[in-house]
Amino acid sequence: MEHAKLSISEQCRILGIHRSGLYYTPKGESALNLRLMTMIDKEFFDKPFYGVRKMTHHLRHFGYHVNQKRVRRLYRLMDLRVIYAKKNTSKANRGHKKYPYLLRGLKIERVNQVWATDITWIPMQRGFMYLIAIIDLHSRYVVNWSISNSMDAEWCNEVLEEAIRMHGTPEIFNTDQGSQFTSILFTTTLKMHGIKISMDGKGRAIDNVFIERLWRSLKYEYVYLNPANGGVELYKGVQKYFKFYNDERIHQNLEYKTPKDIFLANNDAA
Repeated sequence: MEHAKLSISEQCRILGIHRSGLYYTPKGESALNLRLMTMIDKEFFDKPFYGVRKMTHHLRHFGYHVNQKRVRRLYRLMDLRVIYAKKNTSKANRGHKKYPYLLRGLKIERVNQVWATDITWIPMQRGFMYLIAIIDLHSRYVVNWSISNSMDAEWCNEVLEEAIRMHGTPEIFNTDQGSQFTSILFTTTLKMHGIKISMDGKGRAIDNVFIERLWRSLKYEYVYLNPANGGVELYKGVQKYFKFYNDERIHQNLEYKTPKDIFLANNDAA
């Protein structure tokens, strides 16, 4: 993929693939740790207030002899954040500027008013990968997504730039305070396009509730039922699921319409 003039990002754009397509080798962990991570992931959806101590006791209840040090490492590896303020467990960067939360009390009533993004951990038969998705909060439409075996600001920024090329710009972009999203690279892209930056309060994953619901749907309706055997299989499976989610999956809160119905109808009206 080396080229004298074109960057890897440009080559991927011309070929129509995500840069993350170059990193389909999953991150490895022991079989035991992968089982523990899957158990933690499922329990965390129901109890996002469970910190390391309670989760450790939960795992011990099922016969796993683990200590808090191990569970804390897995929380960090999975990038989990409990919903109350906590000490030094999020991946924030103290040198990066934090922005205020702009969604409190805001009525979200149109497409491209607010986009939100997050990163989640995806288990596989052997190893795991990370997934980023950007959604339009009014329609719940997934405007872009990508998978990779690392969480870095450049990857997140490329997914953002691609979403803007495909769908235009939102008025507000909401994230957590992870270092990828507070990075100069990511925030500069938002500012260049005149997008207001909103960030969840530290340790409050519940502020990004709509994308948390997306993760729950994805994992319970696809990932846990069909653990992928390799990165390419995972990419194809997620691609198929998000097409179903956008185009076919009806939502009660959308008056039993699909995200695509709302997203395209509002864009056409604009």
